[in-house]
Amino acid sequence: MSKIAVAAIQTALSDDARANVDRVSELVREAASRGAQVILPPELFEGYYFCREEREEFFDRAQPVEGHRTIAHFQQLAAELEVVVPVSFFEQAGPVYYNSLAVIDADGALLGVYRKSHIPDGPGYEEKFYFRPGNTGFQVWRTRWGVLGAGICWDQWFPECARSLVLMGAQVLLYPTAIGSEPEAPSLDTTPWQRVMIGHAVANIVPVVAANRIGTEGGQTFYGHSFIANHYGDKVAELGRTDAGTICAEFDLDEVARARAAFGFFRDRRPELYGAITAV
Repeated sequence: MSKIAVAAIQTALSDDARANVDRVSELVREAASRGAQVILPPELFEGYYFCREEREEFFDRAQPVEGHRTIAHFQQLAAELEVVVPVSFFEQAGPVYYNSLAVIDADGALLGVYRKSHIPDGPGYEEKFYFRPGNTGFQVWRTRWGVLGAGICWDQWFPECARSLVLMGAQVLLYPTAIGSEPEAPSLDTTPWQRVMIGHAVANIVPVVAANRIGTEGGQTFYGHSFIANHYGDKVAELGRTDAGTICAEFDLDEVARARAAFGFFRDRRPELYGAITAV
C-alpha cells in the first residue's frame, strides 16, 4: 500500500486530564471516520501547558511509561480503530523527567518512546526547569501505515532533526506542539512557526503534520493553525486560530519518493563538509 492518510487534532484543553483524554479520543474517532490512518494530537494534551512558570508541584503531573493510564487508553482506541496515535506525555523515569512521545501502532502495540531532544527556556516556556534533554536520539517508527518520524515542538525549529529523520527513512514528519503568545514579544505570531516546518517539507521532499492547541491558559493564548503540508511545502489542510476539530490529507508515498529522488537533495549532500555543525 503506497498511500497514507494523516490527520492533525486541534482543540482547547482544560486542566482536567480525564476530560482532555475524552475530548482527544472523540477527535481521534472523528478523524478515523474520515479515513485517517495516522492521527496526531497536540503536545502535552492531558492538561494545561504548565511550563509557563516554574512550580515544584507540577512535577506531580509526570508518570512513568509503565502503567500510564492515558497511553493504555489510546492503545485500546488505536487497536479498535486500526489507527496510529502518537501520545505526548510528561514522563517520569526514576529521578528524572522528560517531555516524551509514545508511538502506538494500529494494533495497539506501543512501538516505543521518543524523548524531546531540544528543550526551550524562556518567558512562558520554562521547559528546562521540568525536562531533561532526551536521551533516545532521533527515532523513526515502522508502523502499519508507513514509516513515521517525529519531533516535539521546539525540535521543529532545528533542520538537523528533520533531515536526520528523513535520512533514517521517515516518509512523513509529525510535530505535536504547544505554541502561542510570547510574553516578551507579543507581536510574534504563527508565521515563523509554520514557515520553518514548511521549509523542512521542501528541503526533504516529505509531508509534514503539525498539531497545536488553541485557547487561553493563564494569560497565554495558543496560536492554533495546525496544518498539513505536502512534500512541496503547500499547505493542503489547515485549521484557524480558534477552530477546534480535525484536518486530514492523503499522500501517495511512492509519488513522494519519486519526487525526492528527482530533486536530488539527498544525492547531492556533502556530509564531509558539514563538520561546522558539530564543531561548536
